[in-house]
Amino acid sequence: MDTSFPVAHMPYRNMSLEELARHIGMDARTLRKWADRGKLPGQKVGGEWRFNRARMLDWLQREMHALGDEHVRNLERAMRAGGQTRPIGSHLALEAIELGLAARSRPSVLRELVKLAERTGLVYDGPQVLAALEEREQLGSTALPGGIAFPHPSRPLPYATAESLICLGRVPAGIPFGAPDGGLTDLFALVVAHDEREHLGLLARLAMMFNTDLPGALRQAPTAEEALKLLLDTETRVVVKG
Repeated sequence: MDTSFPVAHMPYRNMSLEELARHIGMDARTLRKWADRGKLPGQKVGGEWRFNRARMLDWLQREMHALGDEHVRNLERAMRAGGQTRPIGSHLALEAIELGLAARSRPSVLRELVKLAERTGLVYDGPQVLAALEEREQLGSTALPGGIAFPHPSRPLPYATAESLICLGRVPAGIPFGAPDGGLTDLFALVVAHDEREHLGLLARLAMMFNTDLPGALRQAPTAEEALKLLLDTETRVVVKG
């Protein structure tokens, strides 16, 4: 019996330039320029660019903050078009928001974020989630300029949680987390997704939302209820109506 599978069904198969452009919602001409300049992790086969899907997932996670607003918005739309990205409110429970996260270092932040996720009752394997977060941070910090960070595993974790989830933690004094601007990080949005489209879609959506006045408002939020309202209002304003 033939037990082989079509290449198209392999989750991390190589993609052509045109396939990559459709997958992430970006112009093929822009991607070709980036590839020619060595900005994209691709290789030429028979004179044509080919991109490994797993390596592109890694690249998009690392470089999303530097893509520019238009490209991030197009990426979010492309992921949403696949029917996987649901509203933030369906992933972020009130009990998954902590405005006084008890952490003073990068390792303790990750531990406290996993504990926060466990409050939801959706986490099957907390140690697996923590190990995946630590592994991702070893590849490069998920901190961004402006005091924010989006800790996440390098790959979706479909068996570690009951469903995709987001947690929000605020460390009032801030901690060193490897931000590119050298500043302290005080706002942490943890993302644990079940598949690649949702993984990228949620990261892109959060990047859009936090590129507004949202971080400042969250720093002033007195309660978890107010923080959740700020997040949902920003999502409506920036993503749904934008």
